[in-house]
Amino acid sequence: MRISPKSQILAILFLTAFALPVLAKMSSKPDPIKNMQVLVYTKNGKGYVHDNIASAVASIQTMAKANGFSVVVSDDPAVFTESNLKKFPFVVFTSTNNDVFDTDDQRLAFRRYIEAGGGFVGVHSVTGTERNWKWFKMMIGETFSWHAKFQKFAIKNMDPMHPSMQGVPARWEREDECYFGKELYPGIKVLMAHELSSLQPDQTETIVKNAGSYAHYYPAVWYQDFEGGHVWITTLGHSKESYAEPVYQNHLLQGLKYMASKYKGINFNNAKSTSKDDPLKP
Repeated sequence: MRISPKSQILAILFLTAFALPVLAKMSSKPDPIKNMQVLVYTKNGKGYVHDNIASAVASIQTMAKANGFSVVVSDDPAVFTESNLKKFPFVVFTSTNNDVFDTDDQRLAFRRYIEAGGGFVGVHSVTGTERNWKWFKMMIGETFSWHAKFQKFAIKNMDPMHPSMQGVPARWEREDECYFGKELYPGIKVLMAHELSSLQPDQTETIVKNAGSYAHYYPAVWYQDFEGGHVWITTLGHSKESYAEPVYQNHLLQGLKYMASKYKGINFNNAKSTSKDDPLKP
């Protein structure tokens, strides 16, 4: 059947006026982080304190303005109560280190927040946080053991289709610290890995020792669903200059957006722990 030119024109007009806008609306997904309020926590315990914290906070605040969410910044562990934490879909610990809570009641409130469906984003030295708290180390995925000296090396994108890997290079060469950990929790799912052969050879013996059973690659970025909550960790971001780099900014922003996408509400009825050291759920 031959379609007349007039019918063709009418079909084009229909697509332009009605069908294409509807299809565009159907294909576009709302930004999950828009209108959210995020807690950024920066406290350090006794020991080394990174000079990148102010830069990281400023970078996240800039992201917030550009992406329609808001940020509450605190280094006061008194923020860790159930009544306060329920305001936040997820919390960000940026380069925290050593003991960052003052009391076990605060630790329990944080644990119950995760069990209630809360999210957690950890940046850089977060793996050195709360080194004496077994549950926290499992929630993070490991606890810090050692890092190679600051240098240029490569990180492999292991899961480029993961939502938080949007715009992240397949092989990312950057100056940073290659972090190693111990007490790795088997629930983590690795997104990016340090390419150990790209490190300078003068620390090879210590690198091999800390790599343990891993051979050529070692976890650098990962995520996990844990005890009712959701976790995303990047060990990258040592230098304060990192937080002004567009590629790193995107890396961190995609982690925040991924955590926002996992949010289904905070329900403390699902939180069963009565002590910070209760066993994991069966």
